[in-house]
Amino acid sequence: MKELLNKKEIERIISRIAHEIIEKNRGTGNLCLIGIQRGGVHLAKRLFTRIKIVENADVPVGSLDITLYRDDVGIRKEQLIVRKTDVPCDITDKNIILVDDVLFTGRSIRAAMDALMDLGRPAQIQLTVLIDREHRELPIMADYIGKNIPTSRSEDIEVQLEEEGFEDKVLLIAKQ
Repeated sequence: MKELLNKKEIERIISRIAHEIIEKNRGTGNLCLIGIQRGGVHLAKRLFTRIKIVENADVPVGSLDITLYRDDVGIRKEQLIVRKTDVPCDITDKNIILVDDVLFTGRSIRAAMDALMDLGRPAQIQLTVLIDREHRELPIMADYIGKNIPTSRSEDIEVQLEEEGFEDKVLLIAKQ
């Protein structure tokens, strides 16, 4: 196990991404932050806090559960846990900032986009990830990336956050 990012580095990344989002969207007027359950929700809330400090603006922030949209629902061995979807605004014609902790194959992001389309028709969906570990199986790329960490398929990335009862850090773990 190797620590790739610590609390301070994660804070810097959140701050940088918040500034990039504001700059690319020329402010916050038409934005809505939506985190993918679980880690993405915590990161979306952190982005909200940072954007509020920088722009003195309240951007709607919500959570999205993609469990029933996944393409492996029928083949997963573990028990599925459906979490809450809470989108606090009409997403039609909004610029949605979709937030996740790790981008790997792209399948979770595809599921999230399907779930979003069931809620409305956004003007645009922009993807924010803390870690991009590559190995894409679908043609999906992030607009805002905290850190690119090329991995092998024999490794996992684990994002641990205070909101889940851990110390903030990102770990590289060898699979058994």
